[in-house]
Amino acid sequence: MKSALETLSPTRVKMTVEVPFEELKPSLDAAIKHIGEHIQVPGFRKGKVPARIIEQRVGRAAVLEEAVNNALPTFYGQALEENEVRPLGQPEITDLQVPATDGEDFVFTAEVDKRPEITLPDFGDIELTVDEAKVEDEAVEQRLTDLRARFGTLKGVDRAVQDGDFVSIDLSAEIDGEQIDEVTGVSYEVGSKNMLDGLDEALIGMTADETKQFTAPLAGGDQEGQDANCTVTVTAVKERELPELDDEFAQLASEFDTLDELKADLTAKAEVDAKFAQGVAARDQLLEAILEKVEVPIPESIVEAEVHSHLEGEGRLEDDEHRAEVGESTRKGLKTQLVLDAIAEKEEVKVEQQELIEFLVMSSQQYGMDPNQFAQSLDQEGQIPAMVAEVARRKALATVLEKVSVKDTAGNVIDLNEAVPGTEGDEAEAAEAADADEAKAEKADA
Repeated sequence: MKSALETLSPTRVKMTVEVPFEELKPSLDAAIKHIGEHIQVPGFRKGKVPARIIEQRVGRAAVLEEAVNNALPTFYGQALEENEVRPLGQPEITDLQVPATDGEDFVFTAEVDKRPEITLPDFGDIELTVDEAKVEDEAVEQRLTDLRARFGTLKGVDRAVQDGDFVSIDLSAEIDGEQIDEVTGVSYEVGSKNMLDGLDEALIGMTADETKQFTAPLAGGDQEGQDANCTVTVTAVKERELPELDDEFAQLASEFDTLDELKADLTAKAEVDAKFAQGVAARDQLLEAILEKVEVPIPESIVEAEVHSHLEGEGRLEDDEHRAEVGESTRKGLKTQLVLDAIAEKEEVKVEQQELIEFLVMSSQQYGMDPNQFAQSLDQEGQIPAMVAEVARRKALATVLEKVSVKDTAGNVIDLNEAVPGTEGDEAEAAEAADADEAKAEKADA
């Protein structure tokens, strides 16, 4: 087999591939054998029909079609390897010439988007500045308030609804007189703004057994975004009663014996969070700085396909303004992947099995799935290589972060070992601590 490469653009190539008949013949023989196993010819046992009889029976075109379909991916892959092309997306196969008679070559052309050549500059001169890791008293007090709220109890009150109250409501929505949705006995925290727009404003000032109407765009379903006439009825009003701040509360809500010890622990956790925030800020700033320094040709056909799929899924193919927004974010996302892949390759980043497992566990938590089921689902969909690539990109960014200068606004050099986010062990410990607190809160409510 031989191939010729033509560069159409920095991100697209065309390969003309010529396969001698001798190299295609094994695929023709395999196709004839496969077809022969599935047809019946009088006078011959199944699977023992001569090749010339099979060709007469089904036609040479059918044999060639099966042979080419099975052989083409192999020859295409060999052409990619021969020309050192790293493809992006599926190829467009054209000019297919199959051998009409024995001895003729099999010829085809393949156009495909490819990874562009990326020249990486020296990133060592990048300087990042992040906010100081200060722990304000208000931040600690907020943590203490949040903890009290978790251990608080709800008490029914005979008054109008206020911001922060918990209410039981019946809610319905209709469009043009047709009921779209209805729920009853729903518990809702006023001010959380996690249901319909305008619901919080409608609820404030209402009393038990009062009904009010308001207009709001639907938040989901086939008619998402359409304005609906909504009716809400308050059936109960409750306020959260917080426990007293004392040593007894500290013992209930934590492993500490005194309130002072609990406050000291919350202060320490706030300091960790502040340093974590520095790491996040440094990472985000670094990524933006890298993207500014590196020129990357973007394959527009890949972008257009992704944008079309996105808009089609939203039913917004005719929304030109949204198309422009999605196009811009898609280009930036693709550029980010290509640059980080180039850095990972240059730095010879390797992904260990344990790193992949930790990333899958962390990702499964974001989707609320069991880690094993999440991993099996990704494996069935062929997405594990994409997960490996994502871990490699994160590690690539971390390698650059270790080489740049990071200071806070006061001029202090930041210790990246303390500030860089992404240590799955720390996140796991935080999750375990949160689970322990949740269990204590449930026990207190019981």
